[in-house]
Amino acid sequence: MDQKAAPTAAPMSSHQDLNPQELKLKGFKAYAVDTAAGPSHDYRRRDFYKVALVTSPCTVHYADRSLPISGPSLMFANPHIPYAIELHDPRLTGYSCLFTEAFMKENDRSESLQQSPLFKVGGTPVFHLDGAQAAYAEGIFQKILAEQRTEYLYKGDLIRTYLQLLIHEALRMQPTESFVQHKNASSRITALFLELLERLFPVESPGQAMPLKTAQDFAQQLGVHVNHLNRAVKEVTGKPTTAHIAERVITEAKALLHHTSWSTAEIAYSLGFEYPTYFNNFFKKHTSTTPLAFRRDAERVAEA
Repeated sequence: MDQKAAPTAAPMSSHQDLNPQELKLKGFKAYAVDTAAGPSHDYRRRDFYKVALVTSPCTVHYADRSLPISGPSLMFANPHIPYAIELHDPRLTGYSCLFTEAFMKENDRSESLQQSPLFKVGGTPVFHLDGAQAAYAEGIFQKILAEQRTEYLYKGDLIRTYLQLLIHEALRMQPTESFVQHKNASSRITALFLELLERLFPVESPGQAMPLKTAQDFAQQLGVHVNHLNRAVKEVTGKPTTAHIAERVITEAKALLHHTSWSTAEIAYSLGFEYPTYFNNFFKKHTSTTPLAFRRDAERVAEA
């Protein structure tokens, strides 16, 4: 792909006037991006889903991964996964559209959004575009911006259609195996478990302890027997329920060690460990290193 072929940018406007209350009321807000900012980044969870066309060099810190962007790219983010954008140029340019889950659910058109790997932990949130793809995406964003300013009665439906076009453009770039869906009882309970697990994160305060820690906790919350939950999850994913919980806790632990200044004791408590030593042993078992060693390595890489 030709990552150097950036689209011809329309005049950019600032999004300083973005009103969260207005966005919640209308369900969406699109804007062109032209932001001057320093290289520091605010790693946190946002309140809305986001689809963006990024045309400036930067690094997207998403969950526990860092994804470099050197050319025009589509970026997807959801309210359950913390992220930050670290700039490598004096300005960040492109387009962005924020929207609520309720907005996309209108007219029952949310299946690809709900089921796609674009908005999930472990999925691919950044897609590098060639010149033709970038021009196409920019054209869609310009249509969204233009429609947003009209008084057309059904502009919400039209903007949903434009967002779906952007989503499907990225889905076409996904491997086929990403779209395998199961339509049985085991699949449904597994999907509910994974959604419930994801809603526990990100941890945004040292005083916020995970309310659900074990497979039994999740089964009780879902109203099923723990054996039923374990069988369903193993059947659908090939991994035990406890493995999914442990992997997600480790992902969050790495993100907190990398992006916050919380002590290991604070991180341990926030992730549901009664004592820091329990957390240290758990982290070393799953990563072969200690939390402090992981943090030191992450800091060395960031300074390099």
